Amino acid sequence: MSSCREYIKSTFPLIDDDLKQYVEDVLVNGVDDFESSDEVFDAIGEVLQEISRDKTESDIRNICDNLLNMLKPGHTIETTQTVARILNTPVHLASMAASLENNVEEVKSIWLMQRDESLKVDAKKLEKAQAKLQEKQEKRSKDVKAVAAPILETATASQVTSKKESKLEAKGMNKIQDIRIENFDIAYGDKVLLQGADITLAYGRRYGLVGRNGLGKSTLLRMIAGGQLQIPSHFSILHVEQEVIGDETLALDSVLQCDTIRENLLKREKEMSFLVNSGASSDSNLSSELTEIYNQLQNIEADKAPAKASIILSGLGFTPLMQQKATKTFSGGWRMRLALARALFSRPDLLLLDEPTNMLDIKAIIWLENYLQNWPTTLLVVSHDRNFLETVPTDILHLHSQRIDAYRGNYDQFVKTKTEKHKNQQREYEAQMAHRAHVQEFIDKFRYNANRAASVQSKIKMLEKLPELKPVEKEIEVTLKFPDTESLSPPILQMNEVSFRYNAERIIFSDVNLGATMESRICIVGDNGAGKTTLLKIIMDILPPSSGTCNVHRNLKFGYFSQHHVDQLDMTVNSVELLQQAFPGKPSEEYRRQLGSFGISGDLALQTVASLSGGQKSRVAFARMCMERPNFLVLDEPTNHLDIETIEALGKAINKFTGGVILVSHDERLIRMVCKELWICASGSVKSIEGGFDEYRKIVEQELERS
Repeated sequence: MSSCREYIKSTFPLIDDDLKQYVEDVLVNGVDDFESSDEVFDAIGEVLQEISRDKTESDIRNICDNLLNMLKPGHTIETTQTVARILNTPVHLASMAASLENNVEEVKSIWLMQRDESLKVDAKKLEKAQAKLQEKQEKRSKDVKAVAAPILETATASQVTSKKESKLEAKGMNKIQDIRIENFDIAYGDKVLLQGADITLAYGRRYGLVGRNGLGKSTLLRMIAGGQLQIPSHFSILHVEQEVIGDETLALDSVLQCDTIRENLLKREKEMSFLVNSGASSDSNLSSELTEIYNQLQNIEADKAPAKASIILSGLGFTPLMQQKATKTFSGGWRMRLALARALFSRPDLLLLDEPTNMLDIKAIIWLENYLQNWPTTLLVVSHDRNFLETVPTDILHLHSQRIDAYRGNYDQFVKTKTEKHKNQQREYEAQMAHRAHVQEFIDKFRYNANRAASVQSKIKMLEKLPELKPVEKEIEVTLKFPDTESLSPPILQMNEVSFRYNAERIIFSDVNLGATMESRICIVGDNGAGKTTLLKIIMDILPPSSGTCNVHRNLKFGYFSQHHVDQLDMTVNSVELLQQAFPGKPSEEYRRQLGSFGISGDLALQTVASLSGGQKSRVAFARMCMERPNFLVLDEPTNHLDIETIEALGKAINKFTGGVILVSHDERLIRMVCKELWICASGSVKSIEGGFDEYRKIVEQELERS
């Protein structure tokens, strides 16, 4: 089966992990039943065709042939021998047709190949075979359904609700504006994420939800949005989690359709206008109703809605031309931006955002930061972008130790307050421990002294009444470590007059003359679609340039972390097995040591990859990347899914790395930590600028002001 797995992976490099698992399971479950490659094609052909539309049906059938040969080496399909009847005299068809009833076999012998008599099928045997085949197909259908819809662990929530609020809710009289979710638990399978937790979301305030990877931040948002955690029914909630479905709807119209009140009024206005203008009815009530609709449209400023929607789309990177394109023409990343635009335009009572900056470039992030500072309703956002958290939230909710602590102020204020709070708690704990030790010393000294018995008893009671303080729980520090490398003599990497174009009309960039050394810490920035990832692929010789040359040192070994590496991990195995599959033959301790250098240790390394959080999967991807001991790192948006502490650790690891680094990122904090040189992809060129990120931010802010 391993040969099949490798063959599928090499033949369909873009196959989704779930689909790959599905195909493998169908092959494993059906291996005993498959008698021909046609049966294999019937089972998985349609799925394989969907994965790779550039392959014809003939290509897919050949692939199914190869898979069957791998599953059943040496398997041969029985064929029936046929006997051809050779005519040695002319045949008069008219006369034969006239006496057709008497000469049926004669006619058949001309047009049909005759079967060997010994191979005639017994009718009863045929019936039994067909029944058996039907039984097999039904069994296979059940197996396929079981594979296609595996039972996964799901999150569950429980909550204690106020009787008073429940009664008000039942009567439809609960009109409070603040949201209180009290004494609730959340578990994911057997793992308890939150226990006896409380949240209060005051209307009009903006909350940043922070905490380590895997503690349940995204799960909490889904529980609120899905109604597993109850909040008053009069609140409208919008959770931006899934991309907009692509269809013929224009991007601008997709946003405008979120305002259902406006859409319904416009629809009714169109119907009323048609009836009035066509003279179908002279009822004065129609005219008065039409007037009322006009008044309502004016009250909600319906005429200004397209301009508002256009401003939001423009801020998120949609040009006027893109706003007039059908949603089906956009990639998944742009459809996620559309989903965010729809949410911002809708203005729900509670807006839930999960890592909104992951899909945005720096220009769009700066615009979003400015836009959300004036958000009129309640906002709860999960983000690991420290600069975003210092700009947008009015409050921070810190998820840790299965509870949530609330802090006033932005992330910077939260760090200061939390640090001071922990210092005070530690001082109080140490003072109490010293006091306890002093009192215990007195008790131990005079325990058997009759004259001091009353004092000893008094001291014992005093100790029992003291509140039990616990030492401050220190979060485990995240450490990442890239492998040591040997220095190489220059030149290391040089691009000369490099250009890339998809066609004569679409030039991505041209005349690029830039280079890198083993000491380089280069950050590439620019709008989405400006060619950042394309430039990385040219540097690594994954894509050839349209013109020019890219020369690299013959001993340069790239370590490439792409935006999609996390999505391409095998979700069905644990982290140790994942490295074992990619780099077989090494002792288990080496895989564990490699994972441990990226914070995946202990039982975590033995959990299935599917059960890990997004940040933990990223660390596994880093560990796999570094197994080949690269001496030059190429990192494309490595901070997606990482928590703030891990991003800090990544920055420190990059600075300690002895090889070169080229980084594409939208995380301002990381760029400021590691950047020694900044390349900007814009206007069909790639240029290095003086002044670093501060200079680039000025350029972006000036562009936003002009637009």
